[in-house]
Amino acid sequence: MPVERLSTGVPALDRMLAGGIPRGFCVAVTGEPGTGKTILCIHFIAQGIAEGDRCIYVTTEESRESIMTQAEQFGFDFAGAIKDGKLVLVDALMGTEDQWTIKALTVEELVNKVIEAKKALGYGRARLVIDSLSAFWLDKPAMARRHSYFVKKVLAKWDFTIMATSQYAITTSEAFGWGIEHIADGIIRFRRFVRNGVLKRYVLVEKMRQTPHSLQMHEITIEHGKGLIILGPVEERREDIALPKRVMEKILKAAERRELEQPEPSQ
Repeated sequence: MPVERLSTGVPALDRMLAGGIPRGFCVAVTGEPGTGKTILCIHFIAQGIAEGDRCIYVTTEESRESIMTQAEQFGFDFAGAIKDGKLVLVDALMGTEDQWTIKALTVEELVNKVIEAKKALGYGRARLVIDSLSAFWLDKPAMARRHSYFVKKVLAKWDFTIMATSQYAITTSEAFGWGIEHIADGIIRFRRFVRNGVLKRYVLVEKMRQTPHSLQMHEITIEHGKGLIILGPVEERREDIALPKRVMEKILKAAERRELEQPEPSQ
């Protein structure tokens, strides 16, 4: 059976994904702040609106107005889509209280509100953005994997293809990220480096099940009026694949501690 794929709204990224994201997948969009995660999510929803999908955007770190303004800067009329009943923009604790405000940052409240929005939009193929999902467990990171699995399992029954953003973060001296990466069907990671005093942004498809995806890092740029643009693949450099220096130092210190804690061998 051929795999039905949903366009990300970024043609070059679709080519990296053999045509797009498989329908029904939950994709983690990870990276440091300012690398392009939210802009990709805006493209994904804008493409869904254009294709007639039921679209829901949950924002936890910016206001509803901020998301609509960013979309408008890239030529997408989110305000009009909301008015026409094609998009629900759910605001989590950032704006005035109304039907589409999440009043508590719990995964149960999130799932209930998303299902309510899907019922309001009607039957059909649906796209969901949660920007960001990590906001729901910042005070209890140990619950990240369980909460991510709960969201994925429940919403899978509602024909959603999901993009969920997560901040790229170090939770221990030897592990990266939040739990969503372990249960996601795909991982799109954004990275940034400063080259000769200039900020450079990159995207890499780290995982996408059922997909012969690109394994090469690509440089991107963000242009006013256009949004996210992929410039092309980059050559592999040691700093692209090596862990950051501060992380290596933590790993070495942790290894040293374990070695010191080992009992002396008996004579």
